[in-house]
Amino acid sequence: MGMGKVKKLFASSEVAMAMLLVQIFTTGLQILSRVILSQGTFIFALMTYRNVVAAICVAPFAFYFEREITKKLSWSVWFWLFLSALTGISMAMGLFYYGLRDTNATYAISFLNLIPMVTFVFSIITGIEKLGLNTKAGKMKILGATFSVAGALIACLYEGKALHIGHQGLHHSVALKTSMAHWVQGTFMLVGCCLSYSVWFVVQAKLLKIYPSKYWAIMLACIIASMQSAVIGLCLNRQKAAWSLGWNLQLLTIVYSVSFQA
Repeated sequence: MGMGKVKKLFASSEVAMAMLLVQIFTTGLQILSRVILSQGTFIFALMTYRNVVAAICVAPFAFYFEREITKKLSWSVWFWLFLSALTGISMAMGLFYYGLRDTNATYAISFLNLIPMVTFVFSIITGIEKLGLNTKAGKMKILGATFSVAGALIACLYEGKALHIGHQGLHHSVALKTSMAHWVQGTFMLVGCCLSYSVWFVVQAKLLKIYPSKYWAIMLACIIASMQSAVIGLCLNRQKAAWSLGWNLQLLTIVYSVSFQA
Protein backbone atom coordinates (compact mmCIF):
# COMPACT_ATOMS: atom_id res chain seq x y z
CA MET A 1 0.00 0.00 0.00
CA GLY A 2 1.47 3.34 -1.08
CA MET A 3 1.79 6.44 1.09
CA GLY A 4 -0.97 8.15 -0.86
CA LYS A 5 -3.45 5.40 -0.09
CA VAL A 6 -2.39 5.42 3.58
CA LYS A 7 -3.00 9.18 3.80
CA LYS A 8 -6.42 8.82 2.16
CA LEU A 9 -7.29 6.01 4.59
CA PHE A 10 -6.33 8.13 7.60
CA ALA A 11 -8.22 11.11 6.17
CA SER A 12 -11.34 8.98 5.69
CA SER A 13 -11.01 7.64 9.24
CA GLU A 14 -10.72 11.18 10.63
CA VAL A 15 -13.81 12.29 8.72
CA ALA A 16 -15.78 9.27 9.94
CA MET A 17 -14.66 9.87 13.54
CA ALA A 18 -15.57 13.56 13.30
CA MET A 19 -19.03 12.69 11.99
CA LEU A 20 -19.50 10.17 14.81
CA LEU A 21 -18.46 12.73 17.43
CA VAL A 22 -20.87 15.29 15.96
CA GLN A 23 -23.72 12.82 16.34
CA ILE A 24 -22.70 11.97 19.92
CA PHE A 25 -22.44 15.64 20.95
CA THR A 26 -25.72 16.46 19.20
CA THR A 27 -27.47 13.65 21.06
CA GLY A 28 -26.07 14.86 24.37
CA LEU A 29 -27.23 18.40 23.62
CA GLN A 30 -30.78 17.29 22.83
CA ILE A 31 -30.99 15.21 26.03
CA LEU A 32 -29.76 18.14 28.14
CA SER A 33 -32.19 20.47 26.37
CA ARG A 34 -35.10 18.08 26.95
CA VAL A 35 -34.29 17.89 30.67
CA ILE A 36 -34.18 21.66 31.25
CA LEU A 37 -37.32 22.19 29.14
CA SER A 38 -39.17 19.61 31.24
CA GLN A 39 -38.08 21.61 34.29
CA GLY A 40 -39.88 24.71 32.99
CA THR A 41 -37.09 26.67 31.27
CA PHE A 42 -38.51 29.53 29.21
CA ILE A 43 -37.58 28.74 25.61
CA PHE A 44 -37.06 32.29 24.35
CA ALA A 45 -34.88 33.16 27.32
CA LEU A 46 -32.76 30.10 26.56
CA MET A 47 -32.48 31.13 22.91
CA THR A 48 -31.60 34.72 23.79
CA TYR A 49 -28.78 33.76 26.14
CA ARG A 50 -27.50 31.05 23.82
CA ASN A 51 -27.20 33.44 20.87
CA VAL A 52 -25.59 36.18 22.95
CA VAL A 53 -22.91 33.77 24.18
CA ALA A 54 -22.47 32.38 20.66
CA ALA A 55 -21.92 35.89 19.26
CA ILE A 56 -19.33 36.61 21.97
CA CYS A 57 -17.48 33.37 21.18
CA VAL A 58 -17.40 34.01 17.42
CA ALA A 59 -16.47 37.72 17.73
CA PRO A 60 -12.68 37.18 18.22
CA PHE A 61 -12.50 35.12 15.03
CA ALA A 62 -14.47 37.74 13.10
CA PHE A 63 -12.32 40.65 14.29
CA TYR A 64 -9.06 38.76 13.74
CA PHE A 65 -9.61 36.98 10.41
CA GLU A 66 -12.04 39.46 8.80
CA ARG A 67 -11.03 42.81 10.26
CA GLU A 68 -12.19 45.19 7.51
CA ILE A 69 -15.26 43.35 6.36
CA THR A 70 -17.71 45.85 7.91
CA LYS A 71 -17.10 48.15 4.92
CA LYS A 72 -18.94 45.64 2.71
CA LEU A 73 -22.16 45.73 4.71
CA SER A 74 -25.17 47.08 2.80
CA TRP A 75 -28.93 47.16 3.21
CA SER A 76 -29.19 44.06 1.04
CA VAL A 77 -26.74 42.22 3.29
CA TRP A 78 -28.60 43.33 6.41
CA PHE A 79 -31.85 42.03 4.89
CA TRP A 80 -30.39 38.59 4.21
CA LEU A 81 -28.73 38.52 7.65
CA PHE A 82 -32.08 39.31 9.25
CA LEU A 83 -33.77 36.61 7.17
CA SER A 84 -31.01 34.14 8.03
CA ALA A 85 -31.38 34.83 11.75
CA LEU A 86 -35.16 34.60 11.53
CA THR A 87 -35.38 31.33 9.59
CA GLY A 88 -32.30 29.47 10.82
CA ILE A 89 -32.23 30.50 14.48
CA SER A 90 -35.34 32.20 15.82
CA MET A 91 -37.88 30.08 13.95
CA ALA A 92 -36.01 26.82 13.46
CA MET A 93 -34.51 26.65 16.93
CA GLY A 94 -37.66 27.91 18.62
CA LEU A 95 -39.90 25.41 16.83
CA PHE A 96 -37.47 22.60 17.61
CA TYR A 97 -37.38 23.46 21.31
CA TYR A 98 -41.18 23.55 21.48
CA GLY A 99 -41.38 20.25 19.62
CA LEU A 100 -38.73 18.75 21.87
CA ARG A 101 -40.59 19.92 24.97
CA ASP A 102 -43.87 18.34 23.83
CA THR A 103 -42.35 15.01 22.69
CA ASN A 104 -38.97 13.51 23.59
CA ALA A 105 -35.35 13.65 22.44
CA THR A 106 -35.43 10.48 20.31
CA TYR A 107 -38.57 11.50 18.47
CA ALA A 108 -37.46 15.11 17.95
CA ILE A 109 -33.95 14.42 16.71
CA SER A 110 -35.24 11.94 14.10
CA PHE A 111 -36.95 14.84 12.33
CA LEU A 112 -33.56 16.45 11.70
CA ASN A 113 -32.87 13.63 9.22
CA LEU A 114 -35.60 15.08 7.01
CA ILE A 115 -33.80 18.42 6.59
CA PRO A 116 -31.46 17.32 3.74
CA MET A 117 -34.40 15.97 1.73
CA VAL A 118 -36.56 19.08 2.24
CA THR A 119 -33.57 21.32 1.48
CA PHE A 120 -32.97 19.36 -1.72
CA VAL A 121 -36.58 19.95 -2.79
CA PHE A 122 -36.40 23.68 -1.99
CA SER A 123 -33.07 23.98 -3.85
CA ILE A 124 -34.62 22.45 -6.96
CA ILE A 125 -37.68 24.72 -6.71
CA THR A 126 -35.54 27.86 -6.35
CA GLY A 127 -33.15 26.78 -9.11
CA ILE A 128 -30.07 26.51 -6.90
CA GLU A 129 -29.62 22.85 -7.85
CA LYS A 130 -30.59 20.78 -10.86
CA LEU A 131 -32.26 17.41 -10.44
CA GLY A 132 -30.39 15.67 -13.25
CA LEU A 133 -32.10 12.28 -13.16
CA ASN A 134 -30.03 11.13 -16.13
CA THR A 135 -26.77 11.68 -14.27
CA LYS A 136 -25.11 9.58 -11.58
CA ALA A 137 -25.05 12.54 -9.17
CA GLY A 138 -28.78 13.12 -9.61
CA LYS A 139 -29.58 9.46 -8.95
CA MET A 140 -27.41 9.49 -5.81
CA LYS A 141 -29.24 12.58 -4.55
CA ILE A 142 -32.60 10.89 -5.00
CA LEU A 143 -31.31 7.73 -3.30
CA GLY A 144 -29.92 9.76 -0.37
CA ALA A 145 -33.18 11.66 0.05
CA THR A 146 -35.11 8.36 0.05
CA PHE A 147 -32.86 6.89 2.73
CA SER A 148 -33.21 10.05 4.82
CA VAL A 149 -37.00 9.82 4.76
CA ALA A 150 -36.96 6.07 5.44
CA GLY A 151 -34.60 6.49 8.40
CA ALA A 152 -36.68 9.27 9.89
CA LEU A 153 -39.89 7.27 9.54
CA ILE A 154 -38.36 4.17 11.15
CA ALA A 155 -37.03 6.22 14.08
CA CYS A 156 -40.40 7.92 14.55
CA LEU A 157 -42.70 4.92 14.20
CA TYR A 158 -40.68 2.14 15.84
CA GLU A 159 -41.39 1.63 19.52
CA GLY A 160 -38.76 -0.36 21.35
CA LYS A 161 -38.46 -1.38 24.95
CA ALA A 162 -37.92 1.39 27.49
CA LEU A 163 -34.53 1.56 29.15
CA HIS A 164 -34.98 1.99 32.90
CA ILE A 165 -31.86 3.43 34.52
CA GLY A 166 -33.27 4.49 37.84
CA HIS A 167 -36.28 5.89 39.62
CA GLN A 168 -34.96 9.44 39.79
CA GLY A 169 -32.72 11.82 37.86
CA LEU A 170 -32.37 12.03 34.08
CA HIS A 171 -34.63 9.11 33.16
CA HIS A 172 -37.41 10.42 35.38
CA SER A 173 -37.24 13.84 33.71
CA VAL A 174 -37.07 12.56 30.11
CA ALA A 175 -39.59 9.71 30.46
CA LEU A 176 -42.54 11.81 31.62
CA LYS A 177 -45.70 10.82 29.77
CA THR A 178 -47.01 13.51 27.47
CA SER A 179 -50.62 13.73 26.39
CA MET A 180 -51.60 12.92 22.82
CA ALA A 181 -52.50 16.57 22.20
CA HIS A 182 -48.98 17.62 23.11
CA TRP A 183 -47.49 14.98 20.83
CA VAL A 184 -49.57 16.19 17.88
CA GLN A 185 -48.64 19.79 18.63
CA GLY A 186 -44.99 18.85 19.03
CA THR A 187 -45.02 16.98 15.72
CA PHE A 188 -46.32 20.06 13.89
CA MET A 189 -43.61 22.13 15.58
CA LEU A 190 -40.90 19.70 14.46
CA VAL A 191 -42.21 19.68 10.89
CA GLY A 192 -42.12 23.48 10.95
CA CYS A 193 -38.55 23.29 12.27
CA CYS A 194 -37.50 21.13 9.31
CA LEU A 195 -39.10 23.56 6.87
CA SER A 196 -37.42 26.54 8.57
CA TYR A 197 -33.99 24.92 8.50
CA SER A 198 -34.43 24.01 4.84
CA VAL A 199 -35.39 27.59 3.96
CA TRP A 200 -32.40 28.77 6.00
CA PHE A 201 -29.95 26.72 3.90
CA VAL A 202 -31.36 28.31 0.75
CA VAL A 203 -31.05 31.75 2.37
CA GLN A 204 -27.46 30.94 3.40
CA ALA A 205 -26.56 30.13 -0.19
CA LYS A 206 -27.80 33.57 -1.25
CA LEU A 207 -26.20 35.35 1.72
CA LEU A 208 -22.74 33.85 1.18
CA LYS A 209 -22.77 34.96 -2.45
CA ILE A 210 -23.18 38.62 -1.54
CA TYR A 211 -21.41 38.44 1.83
CA PRO A 212 -18.77 35.65 1.88
CA SER A 213 -17.38 36.55 5.32
CA LYS A 214 -18.51 33.57 7.36
CA TYR A 215 -17.42 34.67 10.85
CA TRP A 216 -19.05 38.08 10.58
CA ALA A 217 -22.19 36.51 9.12
CA ILE A 218 -22.44 34.06 12.03
CA MET A 219 -21.75 36.73 14.66
CA LEU A 220 -24.21 39.26 13.23
CA ALA A 221 -26.88 36.60 12.70
CA CYS A 222 -26.52 35.52 16.34
CA ILE A 223 -26.83 39.13 17.53
CA ILE A 224 -29.93 39.70 15.39
CA ALA A 225 -31.43 36.38 16.51
CA SER A 226 -30.85 37.23 20.17
CA MET A 227 -32.74 40.50 19.65
CA GLN A 228 -35.56 38.71 17.86
CA SER A 229 -35.80 36.09 20.62
CA ALA A 230 -35.71 38.76 23.34
CA VAL A 231 -38.50 40.80 21.74
CA ILE A 232 -40.73 37.78 21.20
CA GLY A 233 -39.93 36.44 24.67
CA LEU A 234 -40.71 39.69 26.43
CA CYS A 235 -44.05 39.84 24.63
CA LEU A 236 -44.88 36.35 25.90
CA ASN A 237 -43.43 36.44 29.41
CA ARG A 238 -41.95 39.37 31.36
CA GLN A 239 -41.64 37.62 34.72
CA LYS A 240 -38.18 37.91 36.24
CA ALA A 241 -38.12 34.22 37.15
CA ALA A 242 -38.48 33.23 33.49
CA TRP A 243 -35.36 35.22 32.55
CA SER A 244 -33.21 34.49 35.58
CA LEU A 245 -30.03 32.52 34.98
CA GLY A 246 -28.05 30.80 37.72
CA TRP A 247 -25.38 28.17 38.23
CA ASN A 248 -27.58 25.29 37.15
CA LEU A 249 -28.21 22.82 34.34
CA GLN A 250 -29.63 25.58 32.15
CA LEU A 251 -26.31 27.45 32.19
CA LEU A 252 -24.44 24.20 31.50
CA THR A 253 -26.68 23.51 28.51
CA ILE A 254 -26.09 27.00 27.11
CA VAL A 255 -22.30 26.71 27.44
CA TYR A 256 -22.33 23.17 26.05
CA SER A 257 -24.45 24.13 23.06
CA VAL A 258 -22.34 27.19 22.23
CA SER A 259 -19.07 25.26 22.62
CA PHE A 260 -20.37 22.55 20.28
CA GLN A 261 -21.72 25.14 17.86
CA ALA A 262 -18.45 27.06 17.80
